[in-house]
Amino acid sequence: MWGGRFAQGPSAIMREINASIPFDKALWRQDIAASKAHVAMLGACRVVSGEDAVTIRDGLDAVGAEYEASGVPEDWDLEDIHMTTESRLAQLIGPVAGRLHTARSRNDQVATDFRLWVRDAIDQAEAGLQALQVALVMRAGEHADSIMPGFTHLQTAQPVTLGHHLMAYYEMIGRDRSRFHDARKRMNRSPLGSAALAGTGFPIDREMTAQALGFDGPTANSLDSVSDRDFALDYLMAASQCALHLSRLAEEFIIWASQPFGFVTLPDALSTGSSIMPQKKNPDAAELVRGHAGRISGCLVSLMMTMKGLPLAYSKDMQDDKPPVFEAAGLLALSIAAIAGMVAETKFRTERMRGAAELGFATATDLADWLVREGDIPFREAHHITGAAVKLAESRGVALDQLPLDDLKTIDSRIDERVFNALSVEASVAARKSHGGTAPDQVRLRVAEARAALGLEG
Repeated sequence: MWGGRFAQGPSAIMREINASIPFDKALWRQDIAASKAHVAMLGACRVVSGEDAVTIRDGLDAVGAEYEASGVPEDWDLEDIHMTTESRLAQLIGPVAGRLHTARSRNDQVATDFRLWVRDAIDQAEAGLQALQVALVMRAGEHADSIMPGFTHLQTAQPVTLGHHLMAYYEMIGRDRSRFHDARKRMNRSPLGSAALAGTGFPIDREMTAQALGFDGPTANSLDSVSDRDFALDYLMAASQCALHLSRLAEEFIIWASQPFGFVTLPDALSTGSSIMPQKKNPDAAELVRGHAGRISGCLVSLMMTMKGLPLAYSKDMQDDKPPVFEAAGLLALSIAAIAGMVAETKFRTERMRGAAELGFATATDLADWLVREGDIPFREAHHITGAAVKLAESRGVALDQLPLDDLKTIDSRIDERVFNALSVEASVAARKSHGGTAPDQVRLRVAEARAALGLEG
């Protein structure tokens, strides 16, 4: 490839460290597509003859068919997917294959291929996340009235509905989708035609190749075009945030599936057993989703450190841009699919959840709110009164609504029998009618809005 400049070939060490074909062969579909767009433009602009352009196009189709059938061969002497394809093309159609590389460099070639690959990865993530949102909305609709404890610090705080809890993750995943959408929009410019770093002297049409590849237009600066990897970092940032959300939901399933909680029974298809303990049903899929979040975030840090000090334009360090992106995309796709399956197939033990919501004096805030509302008592004073009631109930081992009215009056004479209408978990949940609250009517409203946004019927 570049032997005219060198008297000797590369050493074995250089050959091994320099070759990227073991991983960048994943770009073969994008490489074929970009090359076809490029040669069609060269033909249209008469940089190459129309006959040569057709010959090269047909040859690229033949190479792509071979890759599809048998995979991409790994010849480290050819270094990467670009030279592997060009070499095979030359074997099939002869010296005319050498015209394909007119008015382009591997620098703009890989920048284009990689953008196309990341764009496809974003579309895959978007489809998976939409399916996850559908699963969340469907289950939330089933459980708009199902009561469970809401936690802060993993301590019982206030009763909520399971539907409300699931819709919280619907909102998180919605933000993830918006981040991927923004990243896709920002990256959708074609570097092809920027050549090595300075553009080209050939009369090319970059708008034509951009349009052929589904880009919104060409990039504006050739130096930036070949050295930019912001699109990959944007993808990894969105993937990392998404993985954190998936990990949080995975952790909830892990906790809820444990015997002390017993809130859920996870699907057998996403659980494993123990080699020694026959009774075990381990939430391994959820645990792996939780673990994948660390690896995906590590991929982001890896590429950030690769790019942090690079001058313009292209440097060989940037060959290391693809492995972390490829790894993160694979892990993210698995994580999304696993969580979507868990949400759709998990059995929620709602009676157990409701029973837990009655523990830990979860309606204490409702007592304080009642004192403010009905007794015209400042909230801080109501908070103190409620704390005394909780202490008394705790000493007797009963729930707040099981304390006799006389005992409550001993704490504060302004309490009357109406207070018991506010102390049940059902009353507590129903009272939270503010926009975005946990009241079943509010949950059903949010579910209806989500169904409409997702295009679900009914």
